[in-house]
Amino acid sequence: MGGIRTRIGDSLFWALSDTLVITRRNLLRYVRLPQLLFFSVIFPVILLLLFNYVFGGAIYAGGIEYIQYLLPGFFVQTVLFGSTQTSVGLAEDLSKGIIDRFRSLPMVQPAVLAGRIFADTARYTFLVLLMIAVGTALGFRFQGGVLDAVFAVIISILFGFAFTWVLAFIGMLVKDVETADLAGFAWIFPLVFASSMFVPVETMPGWLQAFAKVNPVTVTTDTVRALSLGLSLGDSLWQTFAWIGGLLAIFFPLAVRRYRSMS
Repeated sequence: MGGIRTRIGDSLFWALSDTLVITRRNLLRYVRLPQLLFFSVIFPVILLLLFNYVFGGAIYAGGIEYIQYLLPGFFVQTVLFGSTQTSVGLAEDLSKGIIDRFRSLPMVQPAVLAGRIFADTARYTFLVLLMIAVGTALGFRFQGGVLDAVFAVIISILFGFAFTWVLAFIGMLVKDVETADLAGFAWIFPLVFASSMFVPVETMPGWLQAFAKVNPVTVTTDTVRALSLGLSLGDSLWQTFAWIGGLLAIFFPLAVRRYRSMS
């Protein structure tokens, strides 16, 4: 039994070690390509300013300031748009043969996939914190207390983490950078805009409301918004965790299997 425990412990140690190495490698890319970091940061900031000042005066948000309604949804949008970089990054590594080089090394192979995803999770965690800073400058204030605010951010990150596995699978499926970019946004855009992220679902046509109410983006946005503004959670909290768990249960094994099967 002691030998088995030692082997399991060694395997976990090397899996963690290899994952951290790949995570560091992907994070260092932003240091070496400052223009990539700049545009990754400036894009969500520009979107937030545009939506707040262009649409804010025209959208009724239930009697609260639009920035109060908008920013919690922007947490979710930021992680979703950020997750598309996972599919693009993996497709780019595949097209350049970098993945093949990693596969030839004596390392825990799923660490390549996990390292990419953890690096991207760290990136959009930073972006969510940046959105909080910019939103605060625009007048946003958390109304539900510190713990609820932290919980709102954590749920946003967990939702993004689950979606990142979806995008990782797509990136390895298409293998082409341009196709990966289009494939990621093609199905995220309808989820984002047919949700409660920017406008109340009640303002949509009846047929669209039916979709928007079960949309995982709506469910998660409602949870994050309720925690941020001190509102009642209702059923949205358990529905959010059901979506997060479901996405991970389906796409984590699919992504790992796809990575293992690539020649």
